[in-house]
Amino acid sequence: MTIESVKAHFKQWNREADVMEFETTSATVEQAAETIGVEPAQIAKTLSFRGEEDKAILIVAAGDAKIDNKKFRQEFGFKARMLTPDEVVEQTGHVVGGVCPFGLKNKIVVYLDVSMKRFDTLFPACGSTNSAIELTCDEIFQYSFATKWVDVCKSWEVDSLSGVEPIKNAL
Repeated sequence: MTIESVKAHFKQWNREADVMEFETTSATVEQAAETIGVEPAQIAKTLSFRGEEDKAILIVAAGDAKIDNKKFRQEFGFKARMLTPDEVVEQTGHVVGGVCPFGLKNKIVVYLDVSMKRFDTLFPACGSTNSAIELTCDEIFQYSFATKWVDVCKSWEVDSLSGVEPIKNAL
């Protein structure tokens, strides 16, 4: 499973030509943002977790969002435990840095975090460490066959009273 499986996945919507391939790496949120020319928050990162009965689940979130363990446990009823890089490849068919909810090796339940809803478009990876596609939240939901929207992340919210984003990594 690679960028080719993702392009094949997007063929059903005639969107395979919209997959962008870069000469530079887009494996991390920061690298992807720099390569594409957007803010890191606009990168849709896909996080792989061990779900019930050791089945993988994927959560797609904004690039500046971090998993909130308390919210995660409240939503899913178990502790957030990320897959190892080998398990990620085994479950998704994609290497870390190219993981996305498209063209997956196995049927995996996908959830989208509300942290992405503040953007008109986002840029998820496309199965390789140098690819992406620009999609709306509705398109990400449709093309990933997402189960539902969840609120399991922190560090991205804007203070509604002041309009100021919280300070990251504050003590």
